[in-house]
Amino acid sequence: MKLKDEQKIELLRYLLLNRLVEDRLAILYRQGKILGGLYLSRGQEAISVGTAYALEPHDVVGPMIRNMGALLVRGMTPRDVFLQYLGRAESPTGGRENAHHIGDLRGKGVVAPISMLGKMISILMGVSMSFKLRGEKRVAVNYIGEGGASAGDFHEALNMAGVFKLPFILIVENNQYAYSTPVARQTAAHHISDRAAGYGIHGEIVDGNDVVKVFEATRQAAGRARSGEGPSLIECMTMRMKGHAEHDDARYVPSELFGKWEKRDPIGLFKKKMLKEEILTKAEIEVIEADIKAQVEKDVDYAMAAPMPDGSGAAEGVYADPLGWNPQRGWNGA
Repeated sequence: MKLKDEQKIELLRYLLLNRLVEDRLAILYRQGKILGGLYLSRGQEAISVGTAYALEPHDVVGPMIRNMGALLVRGMTPRDVFLQYLGRAESPTGGRENAHHIGDLRGKGVVAPISMLGKMISILMGVSMSFKLRGEKRVAVNYIGEGGASAGDFHEALNMAGVFKLPFILIVENNQYAYSTPVARQTAAHHISDRAAGYGIHGEIVDGNDVVKVFEATRQAAGRARSGEGPSLIECMTMRMKGHAEHDDARYVPSELFGKWEKRDPIGLFKKKMLKEEILTKAEIEVIEADIKAQVEKDVDYAMAAPMPDGSGAAEGVYADPLGWNPQRGWNGA
């Protein structure tokens, strides 16, 4: 599938939206308005945006802590995000928390993540198994960092996915550091994607800072999955341009490494591509960026003014039980 000019413009919008939303979250964090950890994806935006954009609406994604772009492409709004991180009653989780555990399976095909990195691989593999059992032409996608690829679930889930030729895509975001541990101290393998052969599945490496290449690789993997050719492991080479979390100053990363990757910023690269292909002018890009900034600020203001939860619904939506548990009335309304 060759991207049309209007689709490339849409990709640029999502890349900018991803970064500007996270930049605003960082400000809220420094102001003490966001509690707990804040994990941002600066330098990695092309992976989340490119992969999610390559999927169909009926597919399912399992994002992790640096996949803001996937949430936005799947239909989450900046308002949803700010309400969530500020713990407001109107947030997607009803104000139950103020972190990145955000999802909407029925409406947007997004499985909410958990904090144990690597554990969601088995969940999304199971989702892909359900697609195959029902004969549905749907694909399940999960994301993990190269450090999370050392978790046991990585091996177990990919082995099972390979055996049953499941419509499953695992996106490995190789961002050079698992917290403060460099890749060379995590694995002796040259690339995480080299492991794919051991499971009998497709594996490839893609430039994770080129949104078009990420899109194309994911689109092709999804096509193979729908045609019954089984799962894929796509290793996206990139760099986490901040610390592990907003409180981490990344002093363990050599400054020259940051300097090298700064020149390959995914948004900067895509802007140059748009200018070179004469799809947009510099002035038009500035207008798009200004529009997004205005939208972000409007949604921040809305979220800041929104009420906190009053606690009355804290016990609702916690369990799903076929017997009909109700927190006020007990089992089956008794």
